Amino acid sequence: MQAQTAMTYEEFLDEVTTLLTELYDMADEAAIKLVMEAQAADHFVTHDDLPELRTFAQAKQEAIALYDARRNKQQTQQKQQQRLHQQRVQKKR
Repeated sequence: MQAQTAMTYEEFLDEVTTLLTELYDMADEAAIKLVMEAQAADHFVTHDDLPELRTFAQAKQEAIALYDARRNKQQTQQKQQQRLHQQRVQKKR
């Protein structure tokens, strides 16, 4: 079994972005925004420091993790909105 060659940091981020578009049918702009937000939140700091984390397999894991985190955040926000709506309806009664 061959060891995977590490990508540059920029190649790694590009691969994560590409995988988001391929795995989840995200628009390019949405995938880029998600990766840039994660980067701004220092999600990829260790990837910049450790070349062994910049592989295709790791890029796929990161794409999945970013998408799942985004989906969970959206679901949480929807639930909060539903609770607020229910509270407003109950107050009107």
